[in-house]
Amino acid sequence: MPHYSGPLLTRLLAEALLAARDTGAGAWTGSLDLGRSNGDAVLATDAWQWRDQRYPYPDKLKDRTIYYWDGDDFAPVSRYSGSLIKLVPSEWRAPTFEIDGIKMLPTSKESPVEDARRKVALVEPQGKVVLDTCGGLGYFAACCIDAGVARIHSFEKNADVLWLRTLNPWSPDPDAPAFGGRLQLTHADVSQAITQIGDAAVDALLHDPPRFGIAGELYSQVFYDQLARVLRRGGRLFHYTGSPNKLTSGRDVPREVAKRLEKAGFKAQLALDGVLATRR
Repeated sequence: MPHYSGPLLTRLLAEALLAARDTGAGAWTGSLDLGRSNGDAVLATDAWQWRDQRYPYPDKLKDRTIYYWDGDDFAPVSRYSGSLIKLVPSEWRAPTFEIDGIKMLPTSKESPVEDARRKVALVEPQGKVVLDTCGGLGYFAACCIDAGVARIHSFEKNADVLWLRTLNPWSPDPDAPAFGGRLQLTHADVSQAITQIGDAAVDALLHDPPRFGIAGELYSQVFYDQLARVLRRGGRLFHYTGSPNKLTSGRDVPREVAKRLEKAGFKAQLALDGVLATRR
């Protein structure tokens, strides 16, 4: 799907445009692409112009919501297809996303992109072929590309998440000429698609599944055996687990994951908010 290039608004941005107009300013300078760049919007009484297109001033917008121009009005970047999936602004410019109100990426202490960068660094992607099992907004892929990956193949099961990516300027576009075709993004369930990947076909793995209660198959011994099969010996895997509350859940998910990975043929250790493993 082509990537959106129009303005993205939040409540604070919309209020800033209106405030500038109300002071009699003829222009407003700021970012309308979630901090990727700055530019000027030309202000008139009943509309404003950005990149040679005119837009109406929006009605009151909601907090924690990003809006895009759908051709008729500013609409929330959200969809409902059994679950409510929504792009959510963060104080770090790069957004996170939610499924039914549950935040999918950490933003409390740092940018989700910087969080991804630290995790990607653990598998040392430069010059490697990397499998990204659950692509999400593509921040792992973007960091791999920045680090000089030879090729990264990302899978994403949810069509609505893929749609969010086309509206998020922080999500890498597989068709961007600058990437030279190094990013392959496939709409598929990796728990099934992985059986079509050859033995020892990848040099490193990044596995960032939804929580266990949503996608238990991605924590199964069967799936971990497949991860071990497609990864070359000596290759590294970072598996995000988060830190579920052991007192309320009664489970130690990171250590459970490490034990299953050991059984599959990895040497595993806890690292960051997940497990770092090396194929034996």
